[in-house]
Amino acid sequence: MMRIELIRRPNPSPLYSALSPLLALAITAALGAIMFALLGKAPSQALYSYFIEPLTETWSIHELLIKAAPLILIAVGLSVCFLSNNWNIGAEGQFIAGAVAGSILPIVFPDFRGPLVLPLMLLMGVIGGMAYAAIPAILKARFNTSEILSSLMLVYVAQLFLDWIVRGPWRNPEGFNFPESRSFHADAILPEIVSSSGRAHYGFVFALVAALVMWFILNRTLKGFEIRVLGQSPRAGRFAGFSYTGTVITTFLIAGGLAGLAGISEVSGAIGQLRPTISPGYGFTAIIVAFLGRLNPIGIVAAGLVLALSYLGGEAAQISLGVSNKVSNVFQGILLFSVLACDTLIHYRIRIAGRAGATG
Repeated sequence: MMRIELIRRPNPSPLYSALSPLLALAITAALGAIMFALLGKAPSQALYSYFIEPLTETWSIHELLIKAAPLILIAVGLSVCFLSNNWNIGAEGQFIAGAVAGSILPIVFPDFRGPLVLPLMLLMGVIGGMAYAAIPAILKARFNTSEILSSLMLVYVAQLFLDWIVRGPWRNPEGFNFPESRSFHADAILPEIVSSSGRAHYGFVFALVAALVMWFILNRTLKGFEIRVLGQSPRAGRFAGFSYTGTVITTFLIAGGLAGLAGISEVSGAIGQLRPTISPGYGFTAIIVAFLGRLNPIGIVAAGLVLALSYLGGEAAQISLGVSNKVSNVFQGILLFSVLACDTLIHYRIRIAGRAGATG
């Protein structure tokens, strides 16, 4: 029986490793052109509508920043987890947990007003995300539970809890029975960066600050070195005296805190209330952003803008070409596949083995 084997390359090309994200983008664009052609659309016009048209207006640049902010925040946190070899797949749930926790003040205590409201909301959002991320972290550290399964399943718990609380106890009493909370008052709204030209809010500033701070921690501090060593070689890390359990907890708390900050920034900035659905899948898309950015917080900023463009492009293509808005999901899937395929072929070579033969 013919067998396909992956043989690790002894010296992967640094040049190809650096160019891998660009190569993945080129492959995605080529496959996208083929997809549009099969749908009966002119590929050049479709790609222009998807990738260029959303960048031609000032207001659409603001929308790009709004969609990029949660992706960057979440992906920066996920990169820390992934670098430590902890696979946190549940950022979507931590995003929702942060949004719900941060919304307690404007929904449950609407008469509490003043300049302290927004800082407290952001702090509660961070704590909410951290608390939710602590569940799979403790399960892994204490019982060696698979963090992939536990964090992923907690996403559905968070989504169902949000749906229940918005349709039930937090439903707006003056909302004509629509499944949504009361609108946040003015003190609970995240300010816009340049309100005269668009509605991009300070969530994007938070994302840039988080990326810079996390880059510094990962590259210039002992804690960052500890995370990298334990991620690449847990045994070597233990010999060096680094705490594996402490690193698992710490990295999950960082990821959950940033996802929670993204959640409360989204509902207090772009939405202004809680709804049954507050995310188009930012927590899952951020996984693509993290890998497209090479798990580097600075690279993640650029990758977040690219993936945010896929959301805007999907909406623009839906309007101008009449294609389904699910096209953006297809593009994101192709992009993730292309990134992983390029990385695999850079670090491994394919060998077609002959007949394995009967070994007895």
